[in-house]
Amino acid sequence: MRALLWVLGLFGFAVGLVIWARHDVGYVLVVLPSWRVELSLNLAIIIALAVIILAYVVVRTTIVTATMPARVRAFQKRRSQSRARETFNEALINFFEGRFGRAEKAASAALKAGESPALSAMLAARAAHGMRAFATRDKYLARSSGADSEEDAMKLMAQAEMLLDERRYYDALDVLKKLPEKHTAALRLELRAQQMAMNWERVLALIPQLEKRRVFERPIVAQLRRQAVIESLKRKAVDDKSLRDYWDRLSAEDRQDSRVAATAAQSFIALGGCEDAHRIVEEGLERQWDASLLAIYSECLGTDVRQQLERAEMWLQKHPRDAVLLLTLGRLCARQGLWGKARSYLEASLSIEPTHSAHLELGRLLEREGKSAEAAVEYQKALAVTLEQLKQHGGGRRRPVV
Repeated sequence: MRALLWVLGLFGFAVGLVIWARHDVGYVLVVLPSWRVELSLNLAIIIALAVIILAYVVVRTTIVTATMPARVRAFQKRRSQSRARETFNEALINFFEGRFGRAEKAASAALKAGESPALSAMLAARAAHGMRAFATRDKYLARSSGADSEEDAMKLMAQAEMLLDERRYYDALDVLKKLPEKHTAALRLELRAQQMAMNWERVLALIPQLEKRRVFERPIVAQLRRQAVIESLKRKAVDDKSLRDYWDRLSAEDRQDSRVAATAAQSFIALGGCEDAHRIVEEGLERQWDASLLAIYSECLGTDVRQQLERAEMWLQKHPRDAVLLLTLGRLCARQGLWGKARSYLEASLSIEPTHSAHLELGRLLEREGKSAEAAVEYQKALAVTLEQLKQHGGGRRRPVV
């Protein structure tokens, strides 16, 4: 419809122009020295329009001819950039598909073409890292330094992550120190590096920052903190004073964790601090009953075994069918020379749950009483329980005999 209106308009204009020209009686007089030219107005208008059009064509042709080399260069540059961008996109696709060889080759071509130099070099470095070509990776990393701090931060983050994959955690920590600002991803990398380097004090300092940023769920945070505290306790178990000072500095929440308490008790036992170990176990069991913590109670005898025995018998009133508690009572009674009582506790423990430790303890007790045959039976039962547990853990598979 619009084209039809244009055609009708042009026809109307042409008709009007012809009618106006037929009735026009004007003329144009051009006077030059020794020349005098008289033209009709219509012819003068036509000549003027022709001159204007010709001048426009000449000027336009001159401009196009003069700018042709620059336009050709711009066209070639745009085509080269388009090809480089396509090559970079191809490198990205191959990288995320896991085709690191193709990705490295395409990213290298994009880097040579000048397409996003920092990104292309980083992509090539990651692809080379995926192929474990570490020397090639480092060359690309050296070329990935950008013109601004953001590109440098990108390089440092990638370098730290790849160093951690190589288990070069100290080098990764040195790289992370160069970051101008520790954002969440950088803190996660540092946590991983500190864990690998076993710098547990630093791990404990990082956990609250990550928890504040909601990086991990609460159970994971608790697990990370528990592991760090346990490993720190093991590190402090070089002398009684260092271990006690560290234990006293721990928060109530950490001391109430049964696994942390068990580690602390075992560390005190290793240093000969049986009273401290017993106190930790007793306080832990008063808060929460835990069989693994209870099993430590009879590993080390304090100065007053009778008091330990009385405390364990008080626990028995609340937990009469706890196999570990009965085994602990049997051991304590045996230490006190209460052979009959010890045997009854051990047999009660075995009636609830036959364990290697209970059979072995009962065998030792029977051997002290001179009942070697019965002791041998208990030792065989202890061995049978152990073999059954090994079979369950090993899935019943046996190694072929060569």
